[in-house]
Amino acid sequence: MDKIRWGILATGRIAHKFARGLSCLDDAELIAVGSRRQEKADAFAEEWDIPHRHASYEALAADPDVDAVYVATPHPFHKDNSMLCLEAGKAVLCEKPLTVNARQAEEVIACARGSGVFLMEAMWTRFLPAIVRLRELLAEGALGEVRMVKADFCFRTGWDPKGRLLNPDLAGGGLLDVGVYTLAFASMVFGGPPPEMTSMAHVGETGVDEQAAMILRYEGGRLGVLTCGVRTAMPHVAYVFGTEKWARVHAPFWKTQGLTIGSADAEEEVIQLPHRENGYEYEAEHVMQCLRGGRTESDVMPLDESLAIVRTMDALRAEWGLRYPME
Repeated sequence: MDKIRWGILATGRIAHKFARGLSCLDDAELIAVGSRRQEKADAFAEEWDIPHRHASYEALAADPDVDAVYVATPHPFHKDNSMLCLEAGKAVLCEKPLTVNARQAEEVIACARGSGVFLMEAMWTRFLPAIVRLRELLAEGALGEVRMVKADFCFRTGWDPKGRLLNPDLAGGGLLDVGVYTLAFASMVFGGPPPEMTSMAHVGETGVDEQAAMILRYEGGRLGVLTCGVRTAMPHVAYVFGTEKWARVHAPFWKTQGLTIGSADAEEEVIQLPHRENGYEYEAEHVMQCLRGGRTESDVMPLDESLAIVRTMDALRAEWGLRYPME
């Protein structure tokens, strides 16, 4: 494949960010966009110089010139939108979380594996140069034995009960929107889901989790201490604490451009690794490497790990008594 030809399904804010990331990749071509309204597809296409402008998601999935589709719709639509594209033979990069719950994730993964078509959750943080460097340091044992992870992702949104973040009909709340970043970070460091966890959440008047705190316990007493929320302002910092050194992932950790490595008896080492564009280019680049290599799953963000994270979120919501109307 000389160039991978991309389509984007939906035209919201995150779709624009992905389009910007693609713009710096010479081996990628943004060739199509799909929306539920022609005027939105046309406006998005005009901004990003896209030749194929579809007035439905079905038309985008059927476009014979598209190799891969970025699914950029809200959480409740990820399953159906992804399966639409997978069944049409299109590789899919689906915005996080992969689905609302584990039952849906199992369906999408079975569809991808059954059809032999590539699927990956768009956990873009994992592909950023600074996070790649962190994984290298952990593999080298540069921090000693890792004992604890701490990650916080809370922000304060305005009061809009019908908006995406506070509306249970859109699977709103902190956990699925931003808590998934903290859980994926802990999963990356510790190599999988926690055997044991405890948590508390504040479920607000609209019926979604407005803030939550989670403690994950792994083998050997290793701990993950995580927070997430959509009505509380916090610095978005992540740490990995080892027996010899610690690493601070520069804020905001989910789009970080650097690390600081420190210890009690040594000067801090600052590692700066800026993005080429806005950071979304790295996950797209990885997908294209997988497609050119004939792979149908990523070894960096595997489907089994995405499923395990969704199962963890299901278990957390069960502790809080939180179910969405579509479930």
